[in-house]
Amino acid sequence: MKRSLASTARKSLHQAVRSALGLLPQSLRFSLFRSLIDCDPRPDARLELKIADTQDELEACFRILHDAYVASGFMQPDPSGLRVTIYHALPTTTTLCAKWDGRVIGTISMIREGVFGFPLQSVFKLGQVRAKAGKIAEISALAIDPKFRKTGGKILFPLMKFMYEYCREYFDTRHIVIAVNPNKIEMYESLLFFERLQAQVVNNYDFANGAPAVGACLDLLHAPEVFRQTYAQQRDRKNLHRYFVETRLPNIQVPQRRFFTTNDPVMTPAMLDHFFNRRTAVFASLSDRQRLLLQSIYDHETYAAVLPQPSIGATAELALRRHQRFSIRCPARLRVKSYNTQLTFELQVTELSLHGFQAECTVPLPEGTQGRVEVELGQHETAFVEATAVRRHETGGLACYGFHVPLPDATWQLCVAALDAGRTHADLQATTAPARVGPSRSEAQPAAGDPLTPPLLAIATD
Repeated sequence: MKRSLASTARKSLHQAVRSALGLLPQSLRFSLFRSLIDCDPRPDARLELKIADTQDELEACFRILHDAYVASGFMQPDPSGLRVTIYHALPTTTTLCAKWDGRVIGTISMIREGVFGFPLQSVFKLGQVRAKAGKIAEISALAIDPKFRKTGGKILFPLMKFMYEYCREYFDTRHIVIAVNPNKIEMYESLLFFERLQAQVVNNYDFANGAPAVGACLDLLHAPEVFRQTYAQQRDRKNLHRYFVETRLPNIQVPQRRFFTTNDPVMTPAMLDHFFNRRTAVFASLSDRQRLLLQSIYDHETYAAVLPQPSIGATAELALRRHQRFSIRCPARLRVKSYNTQLTFELQVTELSLHGFQAECTVPLPEGTQGRVEVELGQHETAFVEATAVRRHETGGLACYGFHVPLPDATWQLCVAALDAGRTHADLQATTAPARVGPSRSEAQPAAGDPLTPPLLAIATD
C-alpha cells in the first residue's frame, strides 16, 4: 500500500514538473536539459556493453523491456513476462545490452529496414528521410532496470553512445528514426538534435498500446558537426561531441567480423523456437504473407521445423524471392585501361553473389566498362576479379552499377559461401574455402535483363 502511494506521488510530482517546464520558452527548456548532462568518459569497469547474442541475455533484455512498457502503459502484461515482437526475429535487427557485474540492466534495439518495414511506419511517413541518400534504422525498445534509472545517466549515456557508434560504424546507417512519448521528445531534440517527422502528435500508436507518440529523425552524417557547434566548449562530462564522436569506451565490446557485413544476426533455430513459439505466441499470430517472408529469410533447412507454416495454397498466391540474412558494404577499386592510361574508380560494394556484385560509384560509368576489381571483403580478405558493368540504376540519389564476374577468385568464393551458409554472425568465422568455381556456358554471359546471373546467393535487397 505504501509503495503504491509513493509511486502515485512520484507520478504526480513528475506531471507537475513537466507542466511547469511547459510554461518556459523552448530555448530555456532545452538549456535546462543540457545542463543536466553528466556523461562519464571513464565508466565503472563493472559496466559492460555488448550485442545481446545469447538466449539468456535476450531473455533478460525482453523482461526488462516488458516491465518498463507495462509500467508506462505501452503494453498489456504478457503471460511470458517478456516483450517480444516480430522485428526481434529478423536478422536486420540488433539488440544491445548493458550489463553490470554480469547482469543485464539495460537494452536498446536497432531495426534496419527489412521485409516488415519499420514499426513507426504504421503512423509516420518517411518520405522526407528517404529523399536523402543513406540507409535508415529505427531505434526502439529502450529500457533500463529501475534500480539504475536514477544514476544520472550512468547507464543511459553509455548505452546511447554504443547505439550511435554501432549505427555509424557497423550498421551502415545514415538516418535513425524514433517514435517516442510526447513527454520524452524534447530530451532527444535538445540533447541529440532530433528533428520531428511531423508537427502533429499521433494520439493512438498501436505499437505502444495506443499511447500518443512523436516521430523524429537524426542524420548521422551531419550529427558530429552539429554536436561540435553546441558542445565543443563544454567541460568533459557535459561535452556530448567529445563523448559521442571522439571518446572510446573500453566497456564497449564491438562486434568481431571476418567480412565487412553490416548486421549481426544472432537467432539460431533453437532461439527462434524458444522466444517466438514457446515463450510467446508471436509466430502463431502472423499472417500467411509474414510467414512466407520469414521462410524467404531463414531458408536454411535447419530453420524449417521452427518456422510457422502458411495456409495450404498460400505459396501459390504470394511469389516471394529469397531475402538476406547478411548485408555487406565493402570498399573496392575498379581499374580500367584506357589507351595508354589506367583509370581508377572508387566503389562501394553493397551486394555480392558468386558471379556478380552491385556497387555505388560517384563517377558515371558507361555500360560495358571492363576492368580489374580489387574488393576488400574483410580486414584480411581481399579479392581480385575481372568484372564488366552491365547495368546502372538510381537508388536514393546514388548511381548503382551491376557487375558481372565470370571467374571469382578463391577469396570471393569463400565470402559468398560464408554469407550463403551462415546462420548467425559467429558462423562466418568458421567458413572454409570451397572448391574453385569456373564459369559455365550459361554463366559466362549475364542473362538478358539480369546482370547478376546466377541469382544472388547471399544478398538481396529487402
